[in-house]
Amino acid sequence: MKSLITYKKQTASFKIVGSMLTIALLWLMPAVANTSQDAQTSNNVSTASAAPSASLADWTQFLRDNMQRWNPYETVLGVGNVGKLQVKWKSPIGGGGSPAVVNGVVYIGGGGGLYALNASTGVKLWSFPGGGGSPAVANGVVYIASSDYTHGVGTVYALNANTGAKLWSDVIGDVLLDSPAVANGMVYISSRSNGIYALNASTGATLWSYFTGGIIASPPAVANGVVYFGDDIDAVYALNASTGALLWRYQTEGEVHSGPAVANGVVYIGDFNGGTVYALNASTGAKLWSYKTGGFLVDSSPAVANGVVYITGGDGNLYALNASTGAKLWSYATGGRSPAVANGVVYIASGANVYALNASTGAKLWSYATVGGSHTTIVNGVVYIQAGGNVYAFSVGADLFLRIRPTLTTVHQGDLLTFAFPVWNLGPTNADFEVLNTQVPAGTVIEYIRISGTPGLGTCMQPPYHGTGQIVCHENSSMAPNTTWTVRVTVKVTAPPGTVIAENAATMADTLDPNLANNMATVRVKVQ
Repeated sequence: MKSLITYKKQTASFKIVGSMLTIALLWLMPAVANTSQDAQTSNNVSTASAAPSASLADWTQFLRDNMQRWNPYETVLGVGNVGKLQVKWKSPIGGGGSPAVVNGVVYIGGGGGLYALNASTGVKLWSFPGGGGSPAVANGVVYIASSDYTHGVGTVYALNANTGAKLWSDVIGDVLLDSPAVANGMVYISSRSNGIYALNASTGATLWSYFTGGIIASPPAVANGVVYFGDDIDAVYALNASTGALLWRYQTEGEVHSGPAVANGVVYIGDFNGGTVYALNASTGAKLWSYKTGGFLVDSSPAVANGVVYITGGDGNLYALNASTGAKLWSYATGGRSPAVANGVVYIASGANVYALNASTGAKLWSYATVGGSHTTIVNGVVYIQAGGNVYAFSVGADLFLRIRPTLTTVHQGDLLTFAFPVWNLGPTNADFEVLNTQVPAGTVIEYIRISGTPGLGTCMQPPYHGTGQIVCHENSSMAPNTTWTVRVTVKVTAPPGTVIAENAATMADTLDPNLANNMATVRVKVQ
């Protein structure tokens, strides 16, 4: 028969949340890659805590893989809750650029180079003293560009995404735009003189280059085997992505600084001087429609989602245009950078604020005062932006982070072994009534349980003394951001030498958790 063990402070009140028992079987799920800085590895102990895996929801480069600055896989943030966004963390790295977010890591150019930050905490994982701006990430490699304006040369770097180690670099006799695009094993990058370059993504070897005769300040887009970009001699180009051969050229009213978006066989792009947005047939370059904004400068890259084109005009307005006809649907005075769209919300940074607008109506849902601001990125319920020398992460709910720490690294039959289960609330809001699910691991019997941390401490359902089975612990209160609740389970080792003891756990709370990848962990200990 199981026993109910209660630990509490004298003033604590208690509540068992029956609905949270629905996660009781989560502890049976295997953990995946280890991301814990405190992970122990030796001949006797190995650990692995659940970590984000490659996901369709990742934002790998400036225009995103779909070349539309639209994340169709975002499900956490939406019209109904985006107004509750709060600062989750900020990291002072300086510089500017559009963040790439891949496998739980934020890659962003800052003062002095490129930084890799933990997407949950903002903690720096590594930095590289070269390049920056808006990186692109593909197949475990980060691609960045750096330019020496004095000598008129640029360098493209390929870095190991996990460590920041340089894999290769290629010096190009040209000043480069800092927003490369990566597709099908090739890296495409524009130059500020008059060329675009295609490099082998594995070796850095230049495969081809194409020169227009004008400065190319337009980040390239790559879709269906074609590279699209514009230049300052008033033209949009389409090149064969494999060979660099010109497929078509369209003459615009003015210089093109905007990066193109490509959706449903149409290229959407704006010109700088004429203040015009164009929709061009992606195969032929034929104009389908154009729309004149209220200003003379369109240098933002458009976002395209659900039949609507979103682009900033030189008059300080964000425009929503029908993607098929070019008809204006709405506008909102924000000024600012290139918009991004996710789950019915348009995000855009201006000189003084970052905004979230209803994508259907243009109504303001949320804003936050910043100093300047880069292009926004939205992944797994978090909005990332660089502004005022800081990288910001905004989210709703409470992000729980679980680890398992064994007290012994060398274990023998008959030893008492304690597993600590610290649960961190990474914020930005309180986590209410957390639940930890684990079990007495095979090869052991339970001795006792202790709880420490937040007010309320908690209650545990556990097997009887020297029994086996499931353990469910409830934190009967509310855990503030950046605090920890820890359950310690002490067991007696009964397994013979050579046995691997595996302990698994999962945690949840009543509060919305935008990142469930942090909620499971496992640890293994070998009996000597």
